[in-house]
Amino acid sequence: MPKLKTHKGAKARFHVTGSGKLMRMKRMSSHLRRKKPKKVTRKYADRILVDPKDIKRFSRLLPYS
Repeated sequence: MPKLKTHKGAKARFHVTGSGKLMRMKRMSSHLRRKKPKKVTRKYADRILVDPKDIKRFSRLLPYS
């Protein structure tokens, strides 16, 4: 059976924790940041957990993590 390929877009967007949970960045955190108030950029700077309904779909894209 061939090796499974990791989806590179998912690898760049998701982070797997030590317990196996998936984390992602919040929206509004990378594009056109200069126009936004500093309060907004601080608010959206941290990572949040992926919704439980989507974990199965995204974990298939990251087979060895």
